[in-house]
Amino acid sequence: MSQELNFLWLLLPIAALSGWWIGQRVSISKDKNSLKTINPEYFKGLNFVLNEQPDKAIEVFIRMLEVDSETVETHLALGNLFRRRGEVDRAIRIHQNLIARPTLNREQRAHALVELGMDYMRSGLLDRAEGLFLELVDSGMHMNQAYTELLEIYQQEKDWKNAIIVAKKLEVVSGNSLNPVIAQFFCEGAESALNEGDMRTVKDKIRRAMSFDLNCVRASLIEAQMYQQIGKTKLAIKSYKRVESQDSDYITEIIRPLFECYRKLDRVDEFVEYLRTLVNIYGGISTLLMLTELIAEREGENAAIHFISDELKNRPTVKGVDRLIAYTLSKSEGETHEHLKTIKELTGQLIDGRAMYKCNSCGFDAKSLHWSCPGCKHWDTVKPVFGVAGE
Repeated sequence: MSQELNFLWLLLPIAALSGWWIGQRVSISKDKNSLKTINPEYFKGLNFVLNEQPDKAIEVFIRMLEVDSETVETHLALGNLFRRRGEVDRAIRIHQNLIARPTLNREQRAHALVELGMDYMRSGLLDRAEGLFLELVDSGMHMNQAYTELLEIYQQEKDWKNAIIVAKKLEVVSGNSLNPVIAQFFCEGAESALNEGDMRTVKDKIRRAMSFDLNCVRASLIEAQMYQQIGKTKLAIKSYKRVESQDSDYITEIIRPLFECYRKLDRVDEFVEYLRTLVNIYGGISTLLMLTELIAEREGENAAIHFISDELKNRPTVKGVDRLIAYTLSKSEGETHEHLKTIKELTGQLIDGRAMYKCNSCGFDAKSLHWSCPGCKHWDTVKPVFGVAGE
């Protein structure tokens, strides 16, 4: 019953709008001395609304369109409200009936096509929505919105080839640069090719991505992974280290793979010096922990304890404290050992329950890196969290 009442409140504003419009048309012409009467269909529709029969009310309002095409805006508003409420089937019925009317002018039909396309997208009928937006593009109307929705469709379908084509056209129509987004589309293709072992395609996609965005961190990471797979370790190191100049926020993503590269070349000493440079310039707990780990291996745990303890005085983080406790535990006994063990459990819980990445656009929290935010769908906005609880 509550759903029907809610629906009643939805239709009443539409009915009132229709009544206002018809009332405006009721006038006495002084010249012709004639009277335009209210369409009886309007009263019939109101009766269905008041008797909580929304489907019949919809049919009446649709029939009213056949009498006079000037009711188009009312029907568009009604369909839009249905879609926003999640009543997409009803929105589709209304918009389909609008498009079928031969009395619509070119702009009215284009507007109805946009609304129907949005209905189809909301329903997951992406192929039908694509057809309508392509029709709008061909007609040269609502180009900006048509290309925007087509871009969304191709991203959902992971059709990166068409996404790139449409993004370039949308740039022209909107006047806004989409180069960083287009670079991400090429990276999507590069990742797929890397998984398939198609290194020639990987190189081509990376080159294209870089041509659209020289600061594309993802392109550098994929290129480095490719070089690692084919045994070109020195080139992999070069690609990984490029990230520092592209966006230092992503240094955390290169530390572990860089260590693997330097170890393979038996150049860990060089890597240690590079880590010291990064820690001094940027900080970052991931870099600090890797450096501490290597100091422990090469100089012993006491040296590691002194090093990380000094660093934490300047840059305190939960992860850093957790690692310091881990080293200290092995050297403690009795009651002190038990206290440290309890604290270690608490820091471990804080780390495990904490999102290490956050979208700078919508605030979405994540435990792993996403190049397209799962929340707002924006590209290249998810970054490592910094501060006491993060990096």
